[in-house]
Amino acid sequence: MIKNIFIIVMFLLLTGCNPGENNSSSGEDIALGESVFNKNCIGCHGSEGVGIKNWKVKDENGNYPAPPLNGTAHTWHHSPAQLLYTINNGGVEMGGQMPAFSERLNEQEKLALIEYMYSLWPSEIQKKYDEMFK
Repeated sequence: MIKNIFIIVMFLLLTGCNPGENNSSSGEDIALGESVFNKNCIGCHGSEGVGIKNWKVKDENGNYPAPPLNGTAHTWHHSPAQLLYTINNGGVEMGGQMPAFSERLNEQEKLALIEYMYSLWPSEIQKKYDEMFK
């Protein structure tokens, strides 16, 4: 019951948290997101989210490597709520090995991380994202 209430509250909060909407992201949000990324994500997703070669091929343990986050993979196909879900719960259920960050990062850091990822995407990808999730 509490979990359902939490999900509903998060959904309501996130429906207004569309990266890029009304150019609402601030340089401070992006800087915080970059800092969070550099401390927690760069080891797997690479500098500026470039990912690794052959990220679509499972490793020797049957897991997918971390995909690029710079707009060259599928990250931009996911809504802010879906991105936050993955940050919170990790990527294991999708065949990856990303750990959950629900307890490691606060909400401001998570949302800033999404803003930072959005800032890495080419403008044409940002436009498509805005059209899909506004």
